[in-house]
Amino acid sequence: MLWAQSLLARRRVGEPRAEPFAVDGRYGAGSGPALRMAMLGDSGGAGLGAADPEDTVAVVVARAVSAAAGRPVELVNVAAVGAQTAQLSAQVDSAHAALDTAPIDLAVIMVGANDVTHRVRPDVSVRLLGEVVTALVEAGTTVVVGCCPDLGTIQPVPIPLRWIGRHLSRTLSAAQALGTTQAGGHPVEFGSLLGPEFEARAGEYFSEDRFHPSSLGYRRCADELLPTVLTALGLQEAAVGGGERLGSSEPV
Repeated sequence: MLWAQSLLARRRVGEPRAEPFAVDGRYGAGSGPALRMAMLGDSGGAGLGAADPEDTVAVVVARAVSAAAGRPVELVNVAAVGAQTAQLSAQVDSAHAALDTAPIDLAVIMVGANDVTHRVRPDVSVRLLGEVVTALVEAGTTVVVGCCPDLGTIQPVPIPLRWIGRHLSRTLSAAQALGTTQAGGHPVEFGSLLGPEFEARAGEYFSEDRFHPSSLGYRRCADELLPTVLTALGLQEAAVGGGERLGSSEPV
């Protein structure tokens, strides 16, 4: 039955209307050398489903970090649609190459959903993530990991398969958070933080394919990442105040 439901879910999920935007470049302004930022991971990091490049998590975070640091941010996005945790090490190599082997100051990783859908064992997934985070941290990089989202929020997936997806994704997310912390990184558990909100506002937070986030959905993800990113970089005191989240189009 679950196999049949997985086939049904694949038919129900629509096709993305476009490829992810190319967002590499320099963002913000200010004095001093640019902070080098790498976005790693899967389609969430790539921004598939966003209607505008400015709505992708990578760009929202880059602009907010630049504003808080008073320095430009040089962004390289090597996240790829369909990527699993096993591909992260190669993505790090690609990021270094794109930055002419210069050190990476900030790495933001969004990964895990494809590990669940491809039935990668959680212990294998977490071990691979921990190895990448450890290597980056030892190289002097600040690492923030957006852990696996709640796959139980994806409406085209029928029940009970959706319930199983929720359990597996939440379990992986918790393990990722622990592994990231042990490796010296900074986790953000999207599933527990945003799962109920994405489920309640699925029509707004998901794009036309009903699987990948919309522009608003990505901005909410950025909202949850930014406090951890700024704190990890020691920039929390410079964060924008005034009752509005950095990167968000909605007041809090």
